[in-house]
Amino acid sequence: MRALFLQYYERISASYWFLPSVMAVLAAALAFLLIEIDVNVEPDWLGVGPFLYATQPDGARAILSAIGGSMIGVAGTVFSVTMAAVVFASGSFGPRLLTNFMNDRGNQITLGVFVATFVYCMLVLRSVRDGGDEDVFGAMFVPNIAIFGAIILAIFSIGVLIYFIHHVPSNIHISNVIAGIGTSLNDRIAHAFPEGPERSKEEMESVLWQVPPCFRDGAEAERGADPLPYAEIGSDRAGYLQIVDSESLINGARKSDVVVRLTCRPGMFVHPGRIVFQAWPAERASDDTRSDLLSSLAAGNSRSPRQDINFLFDELVEIAGRALSPGVNDPYTAITAMDWLTSAVANLAGREPPSRFLCDEDGRLRAIVMTANFAQYLEIAFGHLRQYAASDMIAGEHYLNCLTVLIPACRSVDQRQALRFQRDAFLGLARQALSGAALASVETASEKFEGTIADPGHRLPAPAVRDRERATG
Repeated sequence: MRALFLQYYERISASYWFLPSVMAVLAAALAFLLIEIDVNVEPDWLGVGPFLYATQPDGARAILSAIGGSMIGVAGTVFSVTMAAVVFASGSFGPRLLTNFMNDRGNQITLGVFVATFVYCMLVLRSVRDGGDEDVFGAMFVPNIAIFGAIILAIFSIGVLIYFIHHVPSNIHISNVIAGIGTSLNDRIAHAFPEGPERSKEEMESVLWQVPPCFRDGAEAERGADPLPYAEIGSDRAGYLQIVDSESLINGARKSDVVVRLTCRPGMFVHPGRIVFQAWPAERASDDTRSDLLSSLAAGNSRSPRQDINFLFDELVEIAGRALSPGVNDPYTAITAMDWLTSAVANLAGREPPSRFLCDEDGRLRAIVMTANFAQYLEIAFGHLRQYAASDMIAGEHYLNCLTVLIPACRSVDQRQALRFQRDAFLGLARQALSGAALASVETASEKFEGTIADPGHRLPAPAVRDRERATG
């Protein structure tokens, strides 16, 4: 259940309507507050200056009607411009970027300011009374402070409109789009892979001995035709897995005193009947165990970057792939995406991967989750982009340069071997797609990679310095 609350909280807080609705409610509360203050203070307590308040009901109504009418008109224009920008961005950069633009705080705040100002003016306008014979309240009432507040909100709204005019074209600029995704990706990596001391050998051994034999590597091959020693629990819903609540998962396994292996990760598609948990021993897995474990998962209609780092990698790869398609042929946009992919992979290389094993407060193993290593993330980032970059000389040369830049960031031989695998796989495709001078440029970049990875300190080669005569000759 906690996973569903986390899912709903993320969905509501990131929706396009939530922040404007909150701002409208706050504007209504401000209107009631200022009207109540006007009721309890003298009309001239701020002085007699004509700018401070409208002295006649007709003037007050004119001011509030003008502000409120213009604000709701501009709010409609803001929404139309936002939708046009969203349609353009999703068509140019990929439909998965639709959520990024809808969740943009600048667009939400802009719409919220105009809607809030409209709500405020309507509520204040209702309190204006002219004190005529037909007025059931009898006395004339003009909320001077509240009207002054409406003028302040109108001036502030003009500033927000100027900001919005600048924000929309800036927000759909491809460099800013890629930078926003790349920054979010690095932030997610920092959250999912916190920096800290490496786990000691003793800590690892204290957990490894608790792993059931049926969950160890090679156990499936050794089991043969024997019955399953664990109970399989299938999903009860269809959709992309968005949230895996570790706390609920540990508590559910602890309640039934079982060890659970999760067979999927956030971002994967599940459907009713797909096995998502394996619980050992099988005889302890009851219907309550199934309910407790499934309550730790939340699935939705689309992938979410909250726990699915691969989703942000895929967005950058999609932008680069579209840019390198024959219909677009924009290698420099692909280069920008590759630069941010390089930044994210380098960030991953310097961090300790999270543990697959989840233990309770007593140190007992309760769950084994799916994790990815450096080579798998590298395959998602650069392996999926390989086929697109291999057919373009500019993108292909930069592709190999990015792999070369990553070499000094690697902390182990395995990570450098993963880079070499990507280089070799890329060269195989490039030699089929390119020829002549284009292939020669890619081969030169490959030699630079080989020289860097073979260097004892894995240092990038210094730029070549030529004398003046050779440079001019």
